[in-house]
Amino acid sequence: MGLFDGVLGGVVGAVVTDVIRRNGGVQGVVNQFESQGFGPTVRSWVGTGPNQPIAAEHVQQVLGMDLLQQMSAKTGMPVAELTQKLAQILPQAIDEMTPGGVIPKG
Repeated sequence: MGLFDGVLGGVVGAVVTDVIRRNGGVQGVVNQFESQGFGPTVRSWVGTGPNQPIAAEHVQQVLGMDLLQQMSAKTGMPVAELTQKLAQILPQAIDEMTPGGVIPKG
């Protein structure tokens, strides 16, 4: 069972855990969003203030269609639904993994 399975729901929690793992951990996810022009947004998730929202199409832009299609096939969830759920859950997940605004090492 992944870190977020109980908190976020089995399938979506597993997908979030997989996204974080495939991108090299929390720092990797932050770097990925920053490199695609979403630095202020992703830094709000890490910081201690309110989390800025992100649109599903921006999540798709950052993560890439290949990864999303793989996850869609694995979960049986359509890419559009999966991307929408990630847009809702990823900010919360990153926020919870960075208590005090600090990205964990490793």
